[in-house]
Amino acid sequence: MFKARHLYVALSGHGFGHLAQVAPVVNAWQCRHPARRLTIQTALPETVVRARIPGVSCIVIGEADFGLRMADALTVQIDASLAAYRTFHTDWEHHLTWQIGLLREATPDLILADIPYLTLAAAARLDIPAVALCSLNWADVLAAYAPESPDLDRLCAPMLDAYNSAAVFLCPEPSMPMPTLRNVHAIGPIGVLGRSQRPLIDHRLGLRDDETLVLIGLSGMEMRLSLTHWPRLPGVHWLTPPGTDAQRDDVHDWTVLGARPMVDLIASCDAFLTKPGYGAFVEAACHGTPVLYVERDDWPEEPGLSRWLHTHGRAQRLSREQFAQGNLEVPLRELLVLPACESAAPTGIDEAVTWLERLMR
Repeated sequence: MFKARHLYVALSGHGFGHLAQVAPVVNAWQCRHPARRLTIQTALPETVVRARIPGVSCIVIGEADFGLRMADALTVQIDASLAAYRTFHTDWEHHLTWQIGLLREATPDLILADIPYLTLAAAARLDIPAVALCSLNWADVLAAYAPESPDLDRLCAPMLDAYNSAAVFLCPEPSMPMPTLRNVHAIGPIGVLGRSQRPLIDHRLGLRDDETLVLIGLSGMEMRLSLTHWPRLPGVHWLTPPGTDAQRDDVHDWTVLGARPMVDLIASCDAFLTKPGYGAFVEAACHGTPVLYVERDDWPEEPGLSRWLHTHGRAQRLSREQFAQGNLEVPLRELLVLPACESAAPTGIDEAVTWLERLMR
């Protein structure tokens, strides 16, 4: 009989999208095998991690990857990212020794990485079976941003070695192409399902039944939003992250609703204004929530994510200028009259859990 043991999850802190991918898989694994031990290593806030994965046994605060350096939620700092990778790889053995020490202390039976390659490299050194899970990998992302960098191959080599050392690299639909990896295996979408709490939200915010509520969320990335100069749209209210600059009766800080899961807010609102990102797009499509998304042409995931969302959900693309100026009346109106389609199903969760079970036997 299968006996669940110690699963060690290494989680990127580059936004909340990696947590959104891992959480449904880990929670399903815990439901199947409650006699388990779960450790998560991440630089994300502990409160955010425990809100998504309440059954975690231990959280190790430690950054095993940084992804890309960002000026804000939409702007990649390419030169700074290259410099950070050069510095990181100059001290590669030092970082690897640190990660090996954490794994030796934890003594896990299986590693799940989304997608710190340092942890996968340490697992290979210690002969611990490992699974990578993500819709992207940092080597291909870096190559997309800096294809002409003279030291690109040198920077990507340890990443690719680490990713290819995993028993499998699970790519949930929709994932970017990963031609540099030999161990990819496609699975279905991964997303958690929430519950609509719209009547309660309407009551708390004082909204009428005929008013439109648009959620604004940028997937955990810092970006100071100022809605002060946005034109008012008749019958439209905005539900925003804390710290949004706007003293208006049509703009509501979502913290006034209490500690509600983001996925419940997605399920409750009439539309979701966001940036291209795996968790945001898939969770919106799973709830049938229409999406306004800000263009991000340089992000290598966007083409695949956008095609998938337009196929499996209702979506409208915004220019950065439209977003900055709040010129959203026409695209929002066009979005809300699009015909509804069948909601996507997060079939990748069970597929990923099956892989974890297979490798931990």
